[in-house]
Amino acid sequence: MQYYLDGFRGGDPDLSNAAPNRRNRGSFAPLPDKVDVLIAGCGPAGLCLAAQLSQFPQIDTMIVEPKPGPIEKGQADGVNTRTMEMFQAFGFGEKVKRESYWVNQTAFWSPDPANPAHIRRIGRVQDVPEGSSEMPHTLLNQARVHELFLDVMRKSPSRLEPDYSWSVKDVQVDREASDHPVAVTLENTGINAGETHVVRANYVVGCDGARSNVRRAIGGTLHGDAAHQAWGVMDILANTDFPDVRQKCLITSATEGNTLILPREGGYLFRMYVELDKLNPDERVAQRNFTADHLIAAANRIMAPYSIDVKEVVWWSIYEIGHRLTDRFDDAGEDQGPRVFTAGDACHTHSPKAGQGMNVSMQDSFNLGWKLAHVLTGRAGPELLRSYSGERRAEAKRLIDTDHEWSRIMSAPPGESKLDGGEMPRFQKAFIENLMFTGGLAVKYDPSRLTGEATHQALAPGFEIGRRFHSAPVVRVADAMQMHLGHVAEADGRWRIYAFAGDEPSGLYDLANWLGGAPDSPVLRHTRKGEDIDAVIDLRGVLQSTFDQVSYEEVPAMLKPEKGPLGLQDHEKLFCVDHKGAGEIFEMRGVDRAQGCMVVVRPDQYVANVLPLTARQELSDFFSAILLPARPG
Repeated sequence: MQYYLDGFRGGDPDLSNAAPNRRNRGSFAPLPDKVDVLIAGCGPAGLCLAAQLSQFPQIDTMIVEPKPGPIEKGQADGVNTRTMEMFQAFGFGEKVKRESYWVNQTAFWSPDPANPAHIRRIGRVQDVPEGSSEMPHTLLNQARVHELFLDVMRKSPSRLEPDYSWSVKDVQVDREASDHPVAVTLENTGINAGETHVVRANYVVGCDGARSNVRRAIGGTLHGDAAHQAWGVMDILANTDFPDVRQKCLITSATEGNTLILPREGGYLFRMYVELDKLNPDERVAQRNFTADHLIAAANRIMAPYSIDVKEVVWWSIYEIGHRLTDRFDDAGEDQGPRVFTAGDACHTHSPKAGQGMNVSMQDSFNLGWKLAHVLTGRAGPELLRSYSGERRAEAKRLIDTDHEWSRIMSAPPGESKLDGGEMPRFQKAFIENLMFTGGLAVKYDPSRLTGEATHQALAPGFEIGRRFHSAPVVRVADAMQMHLGHVAEADGRWRIYAFAGDEPSGLYDLANWLGGAPDSPVLRHTRKGEDIDAVIDLRGVLQSTFDQVSYEEVPAMLKPEKGPLGLQDHEKLFCVDHKGAGEIFEMRGVDRAQGCMVVVRPDQYVANVLPLTARQELSDFFSAILLPARPG
């Protein structure tokens, strides 16, 4: 990480200088009357959005939560590889890697043909496909994920903290008003229960769960179906003779149903999803009065001849599988831009067994956060916000469809889960086929003004337009630091141009000189007077040589720019191929060695375009369609 740009300061480098004129958040401080963005709900979606916006002290953000404080245990635990890549951008990916359980292998168990009352292991598969991501698939308590986002907020220039014990009661949008047109009625759920307060906002984001009042206020409805199947989930500390208890396991029995085992962080805790009873069409799961003992007994029946001896039930819950998708992700009209949005469970619900709920919820708000920041800081026009619904609803539909099929296979009667014309049970085959999906890596945004056409995709087929930027190893030229190129990106709302040199560095250097000094440069066009040259568009260069072959004195100023109030040189813009055997980025991603190319990456880490190094006008036109000019010309 980089710090001291604004001058030397001791202490925690993650603690930003506090912005002036911040709101007083003492115990008895009054709520504000106006904010730029009001976020409803301190779940993963809400906190991910708040953590992004907290980096912009000029944006007045408020996040409310009906609970009296942060959650402590339970709920989601799966963190897929795509989310781990995002966590790296927020600065706590390495911390999660240290604290979490890594899902390295998944084991499959099914009835033993010689004794169907007993289960046997039928196979294992590597959980993260080779080369799909540099990050692991991890399992970590959702409460800890919340705490990591809260820590980012506390250390941000905004010093943002949630307002607990407040829920959104109603939302009204005054379409005639141009300033703070959304009136949000908050209701106290704490010691002053029933007290209300109206806050006016420019934008409201409902991350308030499946029973979202924000969604209801804009006329949104969740549509879908329920499987009428009761499942239980429990986090337990237990002893067992089951040999794979510290591996992720999918277990199907002959007559007793199915279970999933998910080892958890800390070495002792593990989670079990346990199939319980089929429900009648008009029956709700609450009517069965299940207890934790029912889950333990069912798990022991499914796992025979193995057993579990539970020492402590840390958390448990009963749920019914439902697959539902809202008919609208925002309140936009045909001639009116959106002012109110929904994210996460407020707009899509599904089974928890594929581990996608928390992950997709955070990806919703990661998509929306930089767009709100662009609009509220005057970088882009409000029409940019229409892209949120279009992009994320399509992905939510894909999630619902895939999860529906997965849940059907996992809950199939025993006879339907047997070998399906081959040597592999259907649940094992489906799991393997869906590994890219469960890793969060199947997302691909369609062409739009944010995502270019594949005209020049052949220059770098491994950086597929519309998909997330697939990082690869490089070495930083200035200090020979071995690292991953994608890890230079932070969750700071900036665009990236990764410029790969051709067989000679001159093409890359010419591009850098043009971006840093030409009147028609998109960097100069969209960067305001007094801002650092990389405040909006961050250029990074990659050479084909090794670091010791680079004449650093010949490197253009744009690749070692002077920044900050002291005009300090940034020496972390130029990279070359890895010489220590971790992988050669040009080869790994198929970058054209003769021509090189530019890979334009959105603030949410998705590839927006691939262009030749000489495509000056195309690059300018691409950014002009999204960003507003910051200076004449």
